[in-house]
Amino acid sequence: MSKKTLRNLFVEELQDIHDAEQRLTKALPKLAKAADSEELSNAFEEHLRETQEHVIRLERVMKSIDESPGRKTCKAMVGLLEEGDELMEEDGPPAVKDAALIAAAQKVEHYEIATYGCLRAWADLLDEPEASRLLQQTLDEEGAADQKLSEIAESLNVEAAEDEDEEEGEEKEQAVASRRSNGRSRTAQKSRSR
Repeated sequence: MSKKTLRNLFVEELQDIHDAEQRLTKALPKLAKAADSEELSNAFEEHLRETQEHVIRLERVMKSIDESPGRKTCKAMVGLLEEGDELMEEDGPPAVKDAALIAAAQKVEHYEIATYGCLRAWADLLDEPEASRLLQQTLDEEGAADQKLSEIAESLNVEAAEDEDEEEGEEKEQAVASRRSNGRSRTAQKSRSR
């Protein structure tokens, strides 16, 4: 067994995030379609275009260090995307579903931000300035995508909470109506039994 070096780790993690980004290019159109909010759907579509560029940029990084993307499965992204798929299948008010989609997307963004931050730092340590520059560019875009999702969430989460309040209000009205109805039937039964 060979000793793992920082360079080996750097290459393996580049291959890992390359797989993650490729998986995202397949998942983002589904998220865009599942979103009720046009603004959220557009944000997913915009990030799809960025993600396609991230794949190309990672290939440029690999080329700049004389490596190939290879075949490595990003298990973390597989799990995050499975969780997102489950959320898309759940029922609920549109704003609540959109809030769940944002949460799932931000989990992905945070994973990517952590990964690109480490990769960029390692590129600096390994004296790979071209790789560092390209990785920083992607890191900046991932941060901007996360920020945009946070901004969209601010209004959609309010809508989701209002949907919750309306639903609770309707349930309370139904409960009151049911109690009144039950109270009338008991009164009618008492009258008949006299």
